[in-house]
Amino acid sequence: MTREGSAVQDGLITAETPVAWLGKASYWTPDHLMPSAWHEHAPFAFWLIDALRPATFVELGSHNGFSYFAMCEAVRRLGLPTQCSAIDSWEGDEHAGFYGDDVFRAVTEINDAQYPDFSQLIRAYFSDAVDRFEDGSIELLHIDGRHRYEDAVEDFETYRPKLAANAVVIFHDTFEFDRGFGVHRLWAELEQRYPDSTFQFEHGHGLGVLGIGAELPQGIVDFFAAGRASGEQVREDYARLGAVVEARAVEVQARLDDTARIAAQQQEIEALRQHAARLDAELAGARARFDEVTGSTAWRATAPARRLVELVRRRR
Repeated sequence: MTREGSAVQDGLITAETPVAWLGKASYWTPDHLMPSAWHEHAPFAFWLIDALRPATFVELGSHNGFSYFAMCEAVRRLGLPTQCSAIDSWEGDEHAGFYGDDVFRAVTEINDAQYPDFSQLIRAYFSDAVDRFEDGSIELLHIDGRHRYEDAVEDFETYRPKLAANAVVIFHDTFEFDRGFGVHRLWAELEQRYPDSTFQFEHGHGLGVLGIGAELPQGIVDFFAAGRASGEQVREDYARLGAVVEARAVEVQARLDDTARIAAQQQEIEALRQHAARLDAELAGARARFDEVTGSTAWRATAPARRLVELVRRRR
């Protein structure tokens, strides 16, 4: 879980020693690039799954599933026995926006097709689902639900008894300060309570990483040590990797938008063709009826009378 490059050694950055915060997984590109505010954290999510190798991963707040499926993808690629659970009402909120059942159907389709053997979607409120998990069983918890301070505190405290001795908790939107977001307030408190096992990424709306267990794997311990000694380098590396994923997502979305636009234009053209075909059919029917009338015996018999009427009309 290292690469050749700069690293922390006695508090200094060296050029030859492998770093503790990057690995091969950090450079993966996610398979599922649906719209999300989480794109830029996918490289760290991949690294985290590899470094922590959790037996149980739980996500509170999945929306369209980008962050969740990034974790599931890492589990699949690494061949881990991790059991994954996504908990969400799939209704939305004032920050994410409200949406219909189409979002849940899309997430379910991906989950059923690619991760059915180790992943479950739990459509429920967080507090209603907490009893599904044994105390001390969750090794990785991602909190990304309602973003007001009180909500973030409630989510953390509700699931805290479920955390294992080697647990890591990640919080999204820790560097978002507008529109009533309050996760940053909780994060400031956690930094005070756990000064040796917290680290915050500031890109991508912020991602707080908290090591709350007393038995953290050495790779996670080294990560927090690197964060204390060379936090800016860690942030810079992952901001750069995250920007690549974001750019890729924008490119994919642009292609999808183009495809949707072309499909819409094709539908419009087809609708015009069908309308023209209906008009042609109506015109052909009118012509047939006209030919039937003008070819009838009655039409020919009344021809002198029609010519007389036309002559009178012209003289007037």
